[in-house]
Amino acid sequence: MSDAMVHYKTNDEVEGLRVLGELGHGAASVVYLVQDPKRKQIYALKHVHRGSSKDDRFLQQALYEAKVAQKLDHPNIRKIIRVAKHAKMFIHVTDVFLVMEMLDGISMEKKLPKTFDDAVTIFLQTADALRHMHSRGYVHADMKPNNIMVVSSAGGPVAKIIDLGQSCEIGTIKPRIQGTPDYIAPEQVHRRAITERTDVYNLGATMYFTLTGKTVPNALSTKPDSLMNRLDDKLIPKAPPAISLNPRIPPKLNELIMHCVEINPEDRPAYMTFVRERLELILGQIRYRNEQSGLNNKSSSGSTIGFIYEDAANGGKAS
Repeated sequence: MSDAMVHYKTNDEVEGLRVLGELGHGAASVVYLVQDPKRKQIYALKHVHRGSSKDDRFLQQALYEAKVAQKLDHPNIRKIIRVAKHAKMFIHVTDVFLVMEMLDGISMEKKLPKTFDDAVTIFLQTADALRHMHSRGYVHADMKPNNIMVVSSAGGPVAKIIDLGQSCEIGTIKPRIQGTPDYIAPEQVHRRAITERTDVYNLGATMYFTLTGKTVPNALSTKPDSLMNRLDDKLIPKAPPAISLNPRIPPKLNELIMHCVEINPEDRPAYMTFVRERLELILGQIRYRNEQSGLNNKSSSGSTIGFIYEDAANGGKAS
């Protein structure tokens, strides 16, 4: 028998927090904007509910996400302040509440960066956050544009990695395929060990899409027979160079992206530290080029050199 989720209204009190409104909802969850009435601090509250046994995995993901997040401490990873769980008859967990850092931003999937400066800044911050995760023994395992929230600040865009529900310890072999088709690494599809190189691939696929609008080929497909046809890594087609799809991409950035999305994990950068260092160098080169061209880092000044897409350079949207 299913058990309906309680939907909280404005001014309701949940886990000692006052509900200000609803931010969104998922398959078995609702996220609220809440405030601590004593400290006046604003948070996001994620409520995951067990309506039936099929929701058990969502509860476990939420609890695991909280466990991992509380072992991390990085400015580009969303913080989970505390977790609470309710159980029925002290046996089955029925509800999980995650009190999370409130992010006043938008996912990179919904709003792509317009300039290479902004894009590489976001990539660099994301790589540094993933490097931190790896140093604590964990892999994110689902890096994609939708899991990078971008917050605007006076100093430029600030990336925040969200959704640690599919993260795992380095070296984990998962019992089932987990990941997002357009960004999933071959070893995730083939249920091999998940390592730092898996995040390198996922981030590389994210960078590829952000700068080209296209996704890399992968071992998953909607065609019934294609998965069987690609169980051998040699049958997975290589992605065309990103620069062939968008000639504006700096050659060094293209080189890094294509290195990250190599099909064989052994052919990719071994550690996220390498990716971070290369992105730092590339960002410096982009900013130097912009200065030499008389282009301010944050405005076009009549030039198009800093923009990712032609339509963005001409005042349109990067999409």
